[in-house]
Amino acid sequence: MSRFEASFASLQNLDYRKLWWAGTFSFMSVQMQFLLRGVLAWDLTEREGALGLVYLCFGIALLIATPLGGVAADRLPKRRVLIVSQGAILAAAAGMGVVVLTDVVEFWMLLVAAVTQGIAFGFLGPTRVAFTSEIVGRDQLGNAITLSMLSMNGTRVIAPAFAGALAGIVFIGIGGAYVVSAAFSLLSFALYIRCPPGSAPRATSTASPLAEIVDGVRYVAARPHLRRLVLSSFVIIMFGFNYVAFIPALVKGEFGLGDGWVGIIMSASSIGAVAVAVPLASRADGAGVWKLMVGSGLLFGVAVIALGLSPLFGIGILVVAFIGAGTTGYQSLSNSIALNMTGDTHQGRVQSLMMLSFAGFGIAAAPLGLLAEAMGLRGAIVVMGSVTLATVVGYGILEREVQLEIEHGIPLDEIGAIAEVTTP
Repeated sequence: MSRFEASFASLQNLDYRKLWWAGTFSFMSVQMQFLLRGVLAWDLTEREGALGLVYLCFGIALLIATPLGGVAADRLPKRRVLIVSQGAILAAAAGMGVVVLTDVVEFWMLLVAAVTQGIAFGFLGPTRVAFTSEIVGRDQLGNAITLSMLSMNGTRVIAPAFAGALAGIVFIGIGGAYVVSAAFSLLSFALYIRCPPGSAPRATSTASPLAEIVDGVRYVAARPHLRRLVLSSFVIIMFGFNYVAFIPALVKGEFGLGDGWVGIIMSASSIGAVAVAVPLASRADGAGVWKLMVGSGLLFGVAVIALGLSPLFGIGILVVAFIGAGTTGYQSLSNSIALNMTGDTHQGRVQSLMMLSFAGFGIAAAPLGLLAEAMGLRGAIVVMGSVTLATVVGYGILEREVQLEIEHGIPLDEIGAIAEVTTP
């Protein structure tokens, strides 16, 4: 098999191909809503703090729902969870389209839509990744997750520019763009219905959801390498990825440009992500995966700092492309490493803990928005990148032994199984 064929190996699996296409249309819808929500919040308020508040509501909802989503992924039929979650995302997009087109939109409606999407994401995210592991197996898990990131970031190349262009057309506007987003979400909903039902849930416990969540936390806490990966990932995404929340303010407030340019700079991030995803997919299950993850994290942190210091919009576009490359490498590899360190019965809950970083991202957006108002947006972005970079460096120093164990041929699942306490 050539290196190019190896990059797309998991797509040869018909069931995974259905799941991949369902995810692609879902990502297209969500990425459009992501931009439209930020633009609409800015148009209604013209305050960075309001942008932060929208993402705070998303983050709190995601924080509450994600642990429950992990339990659902381990205890319920995965396809059913995906269908219901995607249905909620569809309803949020369609509802926002209606209120904007009928000119009754108010800021609080954006908050309701953000909460709805946060809850849906909390269930969809861990379930989709756990379902991927079930369909392709551990041997191709890194490849499949990287291709999922390629799908997500590929839509980020198209969706923001597409949504921004639609919003800028007088007879379509933001309302019409939301309707188009809902149409993509409907396609995803239909494709999830056509996915295989999957095997019976692995976990048969009759314990309460809260007890299951506690068990998942104990499982991670008892495994030092897995614990450090989950905690560092939480901080890295919570601070580093928050640059996305303030792109509308940076483009429109700092550079003095319009909505269409917001979509263009967001697309630049995705171009960098796509450029790195294809070669990365062929190496995502190899021995050098830990070094690739740490290197991607370092690139991520440095590039976010550079964005805050960028004096010109053109330089900002180039820097954001590097951010996209670093983000994709770090997210896809950290997720695959975490899952390969995890036993089958806890994959949904471990993935939900990894996803809590996005809840942290949403929650941190509000205080970071206030920080931006107090010290300036550029300075706040530099702070985000500095925290990200420091966390990656610290993790790399503490966990150097993981790479040494990999080089000595110890599989990731055996490394993750090293525990201080045995969990049931």
